[in-house]
Amino acid sequence: MDNYHITKSVTGWELKKQGAERASKTAGTKAELLELATEFLAGKTASLKIHKEDGTLQEERTYPRSADPAKSKG
Repeated sequence: MDNYHITKSVTGWELKKQGAERASKTAGTKAELLELATEFLAGKTASLKIHKEDGTLQEERTYPRSADPAKSKG
């Protein structure tokens, strides 16, 4: 499973594969980038870590949802 991160950059927000030097996608706002990331990760098995402006982790999503290793009954 590939790991991707959404982080704040100098020019806006970027989606970057863990270990990569260049961003896969960029956008001016976090909301725009979340939409792009959802489309970009469609059909892939990946983990998306969404960070706040200060760099701390806000949320983690798994694509597709069925690949989430932390399944719960609730």
